[in-house]
Order: sequence, then structure tokens, then C-alpha cells
Amino acid sequence: MGYKVEKLEGSMAKLIIDVSAEEFDAACEKAYQKNKKRISVPGFRAGKVPKAMIEKMYGKEVFYEDAANIIIPDAYEKTYDEAVKELDIVSAPKIEVVEMEAGKPFVFSAEVALKPEIKLGKYKGVEIEKIDTEVTEDEVNEAIEKERQNAARIVSVERPVKTGDTVTIDFEGFVDGVAFEGGKGENYNLEIGSHSFIDTFEDQIVGKNIDDELDVNVTFPENYQAAELAGKPAVFKVKIHEIKEKQLAELDDDFASDVSSYDTFAEYKESVKKNLSDKKADDAKKQKEDAAVNAIIEDSEIEIPEMMLATQQREMLDEFAQRLRYQGMSIDQYFKYTGMNPEIMMEQIKPQAEQKIKTQLVLEAVAKAENIEVTDDDVEAEIKKIADNYKMEVEKVKETLGAGNEDAIKKDIAMQKAIDFITENAKEKAAKKAAKKAKVETAEEGEAKPKKTAKAKKEEAAEEKTEE
Repeated sequence: MGYKVEKLEGSMAKLIIDVSAEEFDAACEKAYQKNKKRISVPGFRAGKVPKAMIEKMYGKEVFYEDAANIIIPDAYEKTYDEAVKELDIVSAPKIEVVEMEAGKPFVFSAEVALKPEIKLGKYKGVEIEKIDTEVTEDEVNEAIEKERQNAARIVSVERPVKTGDTVTIDFEGFVDGVAFEGGKGENYNLEIGSHSFIDTFEDQIVGKNIDDELDVNVTFPENYQAAELAGKPAVFKVKIHEIKEKQLAELDDDFASDVSSYDTFAEYKESVKKNLSDKKADDAKKQKEDAAVNAIIEDSEIEIPEMMLATQQREMLDEFAQRLRYQGMSIDQYFKYTGMNPEIMMEQIKPQAEQKIKTQLVLEAVAKAENIEVTDDDVEAEIKKIADNYKMEVEKVKETLGAGNEDAIKKDIAMQKAIDFITENAKEKAAKKAAKKAKVETAEEGEAKPKKTAKAKKEEAAEEKTEE
């Protein structure tokens, strides 16, 4: 088996791969063995028809397609392992058969995208907005109130329904007097004011009592996922079985000890403030990183091959499907419930896929420009972090990861080092302006300064314009 490379325009290449005639004949034999039980010829028992007889009846090409499907994956994988040493392949291949004939080498091409060269823009000293991480009293109170709501006792009451109550109801929906699929529920708990039911359904239950039976009139939205119901008026027959309300605790030491490990409300409130502050700091760090990288992307010239983008989209779709499986749902079920399909979703995630590729290319270029290296100690530290997170032994993590994934870890570490370098060298506009303002105020409070010369004023104005 051999191959040759044809470089194409737009960061593309074509691998011309040839497989020996002997290997092709062997693949045809495998195809025959795979299919012979399904071929019926008068006078022969199932699975006993000679290969020559089948080829005489249907032509020698009868097994070619299956033979090609047997050969191509293995041949491409072996070629990729060799070609990747000289080519940075970043897409799945587009396969095309070039020559397929008995007694001759089997030849096919694999068109692939290569990692594009980018023209890296300014990456040192990029300007980004300073992010406010101060935690306000209102934010602390809001967080505490949320915890208070979560810790509330739910008790049954005998009075008319109010917003915020949870009611237990039976319901059945009808359109034009006919019950529709999925429109029926029994002993369903509905929080009034949650807007989890369509239109004004919940509003019409307010003021009703236990054992009341009522008609709730609503209209389905025009963009409702079930097309047969979209835009149509409906009537729900509803019966109320139970009304429950939240009973909120007093914000005191008892509340603090119930919802936290602190003995006093003051200590608990301080811990809430610290947690919010830590979260804001983490969020601000991420936003700062994103802003700095985006600024570099905007200043760089990057052309992404379509095949590279399509491969990234498919990978993201596969990752989403895997997350759904962890939650007990298949991607097909998700599409059914949401009215989506693979084509629509691929188009929706296209901007994210493009941004992900550009981010990776820019960070790799920065790492290369700054000679950022990943040491063995860096890898060991990262593996130890993984081991600690999953409560595993370090050696077990290494065994699980394997050599291939260790390479991926090195790449991730290099990317993070590049991000750290970029953000450490970024300039925060608000911080600079605030510092300058403080400097001016200090000067005004001190002794009178000599008047600035015309040249000094001109230089200061130019400096201010540059900062803005």
C-alpha cells in the first residue's frame, strides 16, 4: 500500500491511496463470505453458491462496493498515521473511489482539510473592559432569599388559590371538543405563577377553591412544538384537589444553622457574601480571558476550511448527544420533543464551532510565538488534579488516559498557559482611567503644580486619546 499527497488551495489536500490487487481480491472474498447466505440460486443450498457462479450471474462488480467498504477504513487509518507526520489533518476525509477493477490495485482518494496558517494580530497588551466584582447588599439579600424559598415548608391550606401556591389538579385538554394527545394529567402539582403552563392557564386558577371544577380557556402559541396544536384555542377541564402554600422561616440564627454550618445569621450572611465574591471573581476571570482572546481573533486573519468547520460541528453534536445519554435521553428523542433535526442543530451550532476553532488556532499561535512549553511536572500536576477530582490513584488515572490522552492534556495545558500570558499582559481600560483620575485628584489636593507647557499638554492629550 502506498500514497501520494496533492496540495490544494484553501488549506486542503488530497491523499491518493492505492491498495494492492491482492488485498483487493482478498476484500472481495470477504465480501462474498459475508453475503453468500443471502444469495439464492436455483440448484444450490443457501450459502453454498460458488463465488464464480454469483459473479457470472451478476457480474464481477457484485462484491466491489462491500470490498471497498472493507478496505477503505483500514487503509485510510494506516495512511493517516503516516501522513499526519507531514500534514496537520483537521477534518474527517471525503472519500472517492478512483479505480476499482479485478486484478488491479484499488485506488481511492481522501480529501482532507489541513490546519490553516493564520496571520496573528496583536496579542500583547490588548485592551479589555475592567469587570466590576463588587458584591452589593442587594445581591447578598437576594441569594439569602433564594435559600429561604428553597428551605420553605410546604403546607396544605383551605382558602382560595393565590399566586405562589402549589395546587394539585387533574386536567384534560380539548381542541374543537376533541381530547388531544399529551393533554391529560392526574394529581399534577402546579406552582401558580411559574408560567410552566401555556398562556393564562395558571392565572385562571387563582381565586378558586378545593374541589372546584372549572374550564380553563387558552390559546396555543403560533410556534408551539406540536404543529397540529399551534395557534389553536383549547379548553382544559380542571379539578382542584389540594392547595399548598410556602411557609418561610424567619431570617435568624435558627435559619442560619438549618441551611448552613454556621451558628449565627451574621456568620452565614458573611459566608454568602464571600461565596458570591469568589464566584464573581471566577466569572470575571473567565470573561477577561474571553474578551482578550476575542480581541486577538478580531485582529487576526483566519480562514477556516469548510471541512474543518463541518468536522467541529459534528464533534459538538456528538458531545451533546453523549450528554443527553448520561441523562437517560437519546438524541432522537430530543429531536422529537423539540421539533429539531440534525440539519437545523448543525446550523445553530455553526457560530460556536467557528469560534471554538478560531480560539484554538489563536492560542496555538500565541504559544508558538512565545515558545510556551509544557514540562513533565506540568503534566504530573494536571493528572494529580484529575485524580483528586475523581478520587482516584494517580497511576490509575495514567493507565485510564493512555499515551494519546496525555498528549491532549499537554495541548490543553499549553492553551491555558497561552490564555494566562494573554490576560496577564492585557490592559484594563477602566482600571487605567481610574488610576489616572486618582493621580489627578491627588495632585489637586497637594501643593500647586507648575503650569504645563504647550508641549506637555499636547503629549498628555495624545496619551488620553490613545487610552480611549
